[in-house]
Amino acid sequence: MKTSILTILLASFFMMANAQDDMPVVWETKLGHSIVHNGTGLKDRGYSFAASEKEITVFKNEDGSTIWTKAFKEMAPKLRKVDELIPFWESNTIFLFDRKTGKDQIACIDIETGDLLWNTDKYQKVTEDVIIYIPEEDGFAISLKTELVFVKARTGEELWSTTKFKGVVGKYIYNPDDRTMVTVNFIPGGLAAMFSGFKNQIAKFNLKNGDILWEATYIGRAERKVWTKEFVYELDVRDDKVFLLLGGMQIYDLNTGASLWSAAFDFTADGIVKAPSGTKKFGIYRAVAQPVINGDDIYVLDMTSKKSQYVKKYDLHSGKLLWTSNEIKGAKAIPGMQVIGDKVALQIGGKVEIQYFRVYKSGDYTIKEWGRRFPDVKPYGVQALNISDGTMAWESEKFKKGITNGITVGDNHIVCSGKALYSLNIATGTQKYEVPVSKGGVGLADFIMPYGDDLIVVVGEKGISTFSASSGDLVNTGSYKKSFIEARKDELVVMKTDKADIACFDVNTCKYKEFKAKKDATTTLSEDGEHVYVYEKKVVSKLKTR
Repeated sequence: MKTSILTILLASFFMMANAQDDMPVVWETKLGHSIVHNGTGLKDRGYSFAASEKEITVFKNEDGSTIWTKAFKEMAPKLRKVDELIPFWESNTIFLFDRKTGKDQIACIDIETGDLLWNTDKYQKVTEDVIIYIPEEDGFAISLKTELVFVKARTGEELWSTTKFKGVVGKYIYNPDDRTMVTVNFIPGGLAAMFSGFKNQIAKFNLKNGDILWEATYIGRAERKVWTKEFVYELDVRDDKVFLLLGGMQIYDLNTGASLWSAAFDFTADGIVKAPSGTKKFGIYRAVAQPVINGDDIYVLDMTSKKSQYVKKYDLHSGKLLWTSNEIKGAKAIPGMQVIGDKVALQIGGKVEIQYFRVYKSGDYTIKEWGRRFPDVKPYGVQALNISDGTMAWESEKFKKGITNGITVGDNHIVCSGKALYSLNIATGTQKYEVPVSKGGVGLADFIMPYGDDLIVVVGEKGISTFSASSGDLVNTGSYKKSFIEARKDELVVMKTDKADIACFDVNTCKYKEFKAKKDATTTLSEDGEHVYVYEKKVVSKLKTR
């Protein structure tokens, strides 16, 4: 009996020691309507919205007070119903769509006042993915099946159109001196059929009249993430050159569009991960590491062939190929590449990112779900190449069953197999330590991150733990429940469950504050990581993450 009581007391003590506080409520506002749509504005914008199928409320982020509430039929009388609502925050507008067969109605609303700016039925089959706001010209570039049109944001007046640019306007560089724009076209997920005859175009526009001053072809697939909308490539202009970081490096003359040199390879991650059932939009990201620029050299992964993969080193100024590594056999994904000292460290396999939109049945209900996950892709491994000639310096056998990303601390490359944390000398591959991550009590490791001078943060299946980078000793642990990383901001790590529960960890202590979401609630983290906005039924709440 004594043993039993002691066991219970110890268990109770352990639970109390690990008990965490709820996120404190800053404010809570009950609306006069249900919440079907919602959008959270950035801190400097100062307001957000929540809408039902019939009306919308815009409220202040600071205190939750209502700025305005209006019925859709009052704002836009020509719309019989609202099938879709899309905010364009930078332009201070919301687009309302009444989808009709062959006669879609679009209404553009001023989000600060609720006033109707303009409406039209001229543009059909327009979705969020084909509208790009260009703040420098205060206008929308709208990609249609047969043309690209440019309209004034506040009036809807069509300024120009062109049939010479297929697809959607992607990341761009604007020149205020002559009002020109260099941009790359792309096809959003699920819209390939809309843009028949699509070809890769990088082009320079005159935004005054829509004239294309030059166009060229680029290599690869320019993409924007399905849900979070980040572009997965970089575009820059320097010294009359256009630099496109996509599948490698591609450089063009800014004035003529002539290709100066290219070290890029056309890779698609299609098929390495299966899409969830009912998927309408789907993308796979982080399957191939970005090129690495080191001094006068650039290192690029050539994953063109499904059967053979290589690292290639080029002169950054001339594009001259300096060497090609031996074949990296069987790799389906190489998410990590770093240059550390005189070595190129490669992470073979591991977690890639998928984003999707799917529609599926659950009993009598039709569920629409946006999601982001981090599935594993095999095979796994770690290799180090010599930067002088691309020959293999060493390969570790410790990562045949799993791998996370790698980070560098001093002369050591730190990688986790999922079950154990390893510190490897980058020059020789010699193991400095091996530490089971089970010491942290947060399940298998998904990611690792550096923090401060000597801390490794292990993001596990059920929380986070921290270890000393130099010794491998466990420092702190914070056990939660099955979840995935939602965001990282300075010392804060946010974990989120499939049911929208949120835990915000302080990596200094691994302690966290949590929010337990009610059924069908949606949550949004502020951009500074300091607050969570919760939308449930008719109630909007703002919570502090610490």
